[in-house]
Amino acid sequence: MKAVLSSAVLDKPLEKESTSIVRQIPTYVYASVFASLCIAVGLIWDISWHMTVGRDTLFSPPHIAIYLGAVIAGVFSGIKVLKTSFWGSAEEKSSSIHFWKIFYASLGAMFCIWGAFAMLTSAPFDDWWHNTYGLDVKILSPPHALLAMGIVMIQFGALVSVTSLQNRLKGIAHERTVMHMQWMYAMSSGFLLVMVFVIFSEYFFLMRMHSIYSYQIAAVIFPLFMVSVAYAAPYRWAATKMAIAYTLLMAAMVWILPLFPAEPKLSPIRNFVSVMQPFEFPLMLIAPALLIDIILLKFKNMNKWALSGLLALGFVLVFLPVQWYFAEFLTTEAARGWFFGRFSWTYASDPDYPYRYTFHPNLISTTPEIIKGAGIAILLGIASSRVALSWGNWMKQIKR
Repeated sequence: MKAVLSSAVLDKPLEKESTSIVRQIPTYVYASVFASLCIAVGLIWDISWHMTVGRDTLFSPPHIAIYLGAVIAGVFSGIKVLKTSFWGSAEEKSSSIHFWKIFYASLGAMFCIWGAFAMLTSAPFDDWWHNTYGLDVKILSPPHALLAMGIVMIQFGALVSVTSLQNRLKGIAHERTVMHMQWMYAMSSGFLLVMVFVIFSEYFFLMRMHSIYSYQIAAVIFPLFMVSVAYAAPYRWAATKMAIAYTLLMAAMVWILPLFPAEPKLSPIRNFVSVMQPFEFPLMLIAPALLIDIILLKFKNMNKWALSGLLALGFVLVFLPVQWYFAEFLTTEAARGWFFGRFSWTYASDPDYPYRYTFHPNLISTTPEIIKGAGIAILLGIASSRVALSWGNWMKQIKR
């Protein structure tokens, strides 16, 4: 009897300590997700700034937001690495990656540090590039490519940090901790999806959205990220939550930016504007994301190639008609109000451009082209989904 009572008394402090441990989410994980948000907001803001004001200084407000995200991710992850390497317990070191025979770090922290270095290196490089070669002629100039690589690394690092924490605490975490991790997982993956969209945004401009080629590009890039995130998640509706995070952030920038006055500062000024011009309204990715979640919920354990085929077929058959008709709606006058932001037009572009509010005639696919192109999109989607399932399976096993 005494032994039982003694054991019960001893178990209480252990239980209390265990609960306090599983409730705790490391500060650097919160910081990495917040850094990813800063970068995503700054990125969309910077595009709007270029559309409205032009490029004025290296330290424009959007640039500050972007590089603030890099600093936050790098500093907090760096502190975590130093703390674990020189003052960490044997248990903390055993759950970390050992590199350079000195340092111990989580995989997510390493991605964030590398990404921060790449982003901060790109800043003076980009300034020199513009001073030497003038204004941007394309999105992926060498300094922008380095910046994009750094951004993706930080945003992927944030996602990996949350993923590894979820995997380590699976089954033992407090309910509140689980809820926090779910939404952090959704936000970090959604912010990564924003970056992916921006990189390939030239293929999704409104004038192109009645060309089947845009949907073939979509079938390659979006299942790669959405399927992997959904497959790796230890909870349901991960792809839908990811798409919601992407949609809300992109839409919020469309709604908020025009509230601020701004004027062009660089010539040629062909279209005089007086408020910030918003970027693109988000694609309708929520629809295929919902179907991806349903398919994985019902058929997650089936043959991976068969599952990839089902996911690709579902993505194309849902995204193609939904986005096709939504793009058609965006060409109407009803979409030119504040909600969809189709009034937006860069200051350097001719306001009377004939295809400003419609599809370019050279970029409209015929019915036979749509049918053939949709088949190609499904094949591309199968390959993308199969890679995504392998990637997702790898993410499920990350614990460091």
